[in-house]
Amino acid sequence: QVRLVESGGGSVQAGGSLRLSCAASGVIFAITAAEWYRQAPGKQRELVAVITRGGNTNYEDSVKGRFTISRDTAKNTVYLQMNSLKPEDTAVYYCHTALFRDYWGQGTQVTVSS
Repeated sequence: QVRLVESGGGSVQAGGSLRLSCAASGVIFAITAAEWYRQAPGKQRELVAVITRGGNTNYEDSVKGRFTISRDTAKNTVYLQMNSLKPEDTAVYYCHTALFRDYWGQGTQVTVSS
């Protein structure tokens, strides 16, 4: 059974940093891509960052240069390092992967105050 568990969210002031973690069981991140999505109140869920099976990364334009997605295959965990946070980054952040079907974590709240 695949399970994704996010952690690391919280409340910070603008300009601060947070690191989100997504720990996986039942699936190996070394053989699947992984993504971080976010959903702000009243808005659709949007893709924030991707790391492919091969380790290539890609980012939504508004987070480029501020967010970094990475993977620790030994810990089977994917991270999202978020620096220079802005109030508009406030959202629930979700980890996602797919192996024959989609899997989502429960989400972790990130709140950035001005």
